[in-house]
Amino acid sequence: MKFIPRAPTLEALESRFGARYKWMALLTVAFGSVAAVLSTTSFNVAIPTLMREFGLGQDKIQWAITGFMAAMTVSMLPTPWLLDRFGFRRCFLGIVLLLAGASVAGSMASNFSFLVFTRILQGAAAGMLQPFGMLTVMRTFPPEIQGRATGILSFSIVLAPAVAPTLGGVLLDQFGWEAIFLINLPMCVIASVAALYLMPPPHELKSAPFDWLGVALLGLTALVSVEGVSNLNENGVQSWWTLLFFAGTLIPMGWFIRHATRAEHPIVRLELFADRAFSIGILVSLAYGFGIYASTYLIPVFLQNALGFSATVAGLALLPAGITLAVMLPVAGHMADRYPPRLLTMGGLGLFCLSFLLLAFKGSGISYFELVGVTVLGRFGLAMILPSLTLATLRGMKPHQLGQSSMVISYTRQIGGVFGVAISAVFLEWRAAMHGAGEAAASSAYAETFLLLAAAFAVALLATSGMKSKQKD
Repeated sequence: MKFIPRAPTLEALESRFGARYKWMALLTVAFGSVAAVLSTTSFNVAIPTLMREFGLGQDKIQWAITGFMAAMTVSMLPTPWLLDRFGFRRCFLGIVLLLAGASVAGSMASNFSFLVFTRILQGAAAGMLQPFGMLTVMRTFPPEIQGRATGILSFSIVLAPAVAPTLGGVLLDQFGWEAIFLINLPMCVIASVAALYLMPPPHELKSAPFDWLGVALLGLTALVSVEGVSNLNENGVQSWWTLLFFAGTLIPMGWFIRHATRAEHPIVRLELFADRAFSIGILVSLAYGFGIYASTYLIPVFLQNALGFSATVAGLALLPAGITLAVMLPVAGHMADRYPPRLLTMGGLGLFCLSFLLLAFKGSGISYFELVGVTVLGRFGLAMILPSLTLATLRGMKPHQLGQSSMVISYTRQIGGVFGVAISAVFLEWRAAMHGAGEAAASSAYAETFLLLAAAFAVALLATSGMKSKQKD
């Protein structure tokens, strides 16, 4: 089509922009990542409104989030193959357009089932976009500045979500929940236009066989486990249905392990886990994903349902924490190039754990400014974790292993996130039912759920203490 500009060659782009080009390419990908992250962070503010609109409880409304994250998790798996088959430019443009289309469709949803369907489409697009950033860093930047590049990438990704709860709250109060779906459209437009002019065509396209069985088995493992966890409150821990779902998780996982040892091109090569730092990093990523996604889900709900804040005031309470995270990320990325990433990761996990212990201790008696301080403390810890955890996990890997190992980290973190949202929602519903009605009962239920998140970060902290980088630790 004539209105679509011809893709410039990499040589022409580097000749025109020089050393700046790698940073421009990184920011182009970051705009797409921002659009994907906005689909998650802004939606949480609308949860109480959607519960009232569709007459749902915590155990049902969380499907709009767990469905998003399950799709996000599974869709990461084929991304490396898609890049080889269709090229970076075409994949990026197609995925961003899918995200934009799903967002528009979601804003027009008239029932909860269709809303969940559009959230699944959003999640699929967001999952395919997620590995693009780290692949750009690892392929484009030299090792001595990869920490800074990761910090800048993380900064750009969290800068818009830093104001997303506030902006989402204002849009929700003024225009209704439908506006929440449209908040990412400007980022989609910017990412698409920038990609048209700044992304080169691929040098060559590959048609290697795709590991359909491996993707199906890992996807089935994720989906069955999410379904089982989501129904714990309804079926009970010791019911036959729960045991069936548990078996349905172990069987495909065991089958995949057997498949990966025999297949010529498995979606995940098991020899990656022979590296101690990588194996521990995967465990930390699982616990980290559990805690961060559960906290992103719970805190806005706590502010509105337990403390009685409006959506706008709840968003404003989280704004300083978001700004702190955005400002500290480039600093933390620079520190990751100079100091052992393992130690930075441990420090960040410790601060995050402390923030949830404080939330659990104060409960609904927390003041507005105490809440702001606690959330700022947690986001300060998160800034230390984001660049360091990936570098600590990948530093000992061989160059040909980086693509697959980066995908495994993202996949594991998302699996943890899916479990985090589902388990925390079910746990909160269970504890609320046990404590009965009343403000004190609700406060106790939230406090116990915050303790659950603190425990997740404590596990990650203990695991990180055993991580030894081959190069810098």
